[in-house]
Amino acid sequence: MSDHPTDEAATPNLAFEGTTPYEDYVKASVLTHLQHPLSDEPGEMAFLVTTQVMELWFTLLVHEWTTAAAALRRDDLPAAMAALRRSVPELESLNDSWKPIAHLTPAQFNAYRSALGEGSGFQSAMYRRLEFLLGEKSTSMLVPHKGTPGAHAELEKALTEPSLYEEALALLARRGYPIPAEVLRRDPTEKYEPHPEVEAAWQRVYSASDQDGDLVQLGELLTDIAELVWRWRNDHLVATRRAMGAKPGTGGSAGVAWLEKRAAKAVFPELWTARGHV
Repeated sequence: MSDHPTDEAATPNLAFEGTTPYEDYVKASVLTHLQHPLSDEPGEMAFLVTTQVMELWFTLLVHEWTTAAAALRRDDLPAAMAALRRSVPELESLNDSWKPIAHLTPAQFNAYRSALGEGSGFQSAMYRRLEFLLGEKSTSMLVPHKGTPGAHAELEKALTEPSLYEEALALLARRGYPIPAEVLRRDPTEKYEPHPEVEAAWQRVYSASDQDGDLVQLGELLTDIAELVWRWRNDHLVATRRAMGAKPGTGGSAGVAWLEKRAAKAVFPELWTARGHV
């Protein structure tokens, strides 16, 4: 083998009978032809692409957290934590997706707002699956998807499955921590509510870090995710407040008032409150 390949040998293959292998794998032509602005406002393209990019991040995060939940269920903590670790920079990238549209003025947003019609982010099926994995269950949020049987079936399944956090609590119980039976056997279709004995269990985990260091690592990864989800919700709130103030949101939502309520709610609540007792 020559140490000095010729220019001809270094030239990549440029001739393909059909589409390129890159196109076959990535489906770039599909992704780059999904944008169909409904107004003449140039800024609408940025709003549309940003929203579509967010949907892709939702899809990846649902994949990671579903993988983590399944690994926790089979007591494979290393695999669960690997998936959770991957999701942290992915969540950071999701949050960065706000940047192209985070500083819209009301006039800029109003220039194409009518193109959204009754469309609103709360109608996103993939985002709803993400919220279900976080324990934010709601049977009523299946209603918007009755017209799309595939999405409705996936959401219905996700609604009845334990959340990522509930799988973590079940793991703690199997490790000997006193998670109450009413928490372990709760109806998974109901929104998770904090419990003082769960707080006490996390307190014990953090107070005995030498004994259960892997559980501390799990708690910290879940806390990283909870913090980034809070930042996502807060960035959504700020971007919406800048673009439209306190006006009602699209799709009949309460707009800023609804987002304020969401931003104020802690994800994986006992992981935060237990810290005050360690």
